[in-house]
Amino acid sequence: MSFLDDLENNLKSLETQEEGKESAERQHRERENQRAHAKAAAPFAEQLKDGPYTAELLRQTARVGHSMRTMIRAAWLDTTLRLEARDRKLELRPTAGGIVAVYVENKQEVRTEPLDLNGSPEQLLRGWLEAV
Repeated sequence: MSFLDDLENNLKSLETQEEGKESAERQHRERENQRAHAKAAAPFAEQLKDGPYTAELLRQTARVGHSMRTMIRAAWLDTTLRLEARDRKLELRPTAGGIVAVYVENKQEVRTEPLDLNGSPEQLLRGWLEAV
């Protein structure tokens, strides 16, 4: 191996190490941002999981779905409560600013609005299911 080949290999090795360091730093920053977001949303996630609004919402889901002859499936995805009926979804997501209701149709987010935990779960469901 010649001196130039050896030098070229060393330069490539240094470049690869620098790229690896930058990538690791970027991943670390992303993890820290996700952790900070989760920590800020934790009180709202707790309210959503254990609060009386959610319990009433799930009771109303069965009643309203039956009256409209629509099967509504509920599932917890980490801290998000997802309700599904036909090709529509309603996701209640805790964020740092509160809980938001995200309306999804055909795998596309249609709209997002803040959720009032003092409001009526039945009104939320009926508004979501009107066009189903």
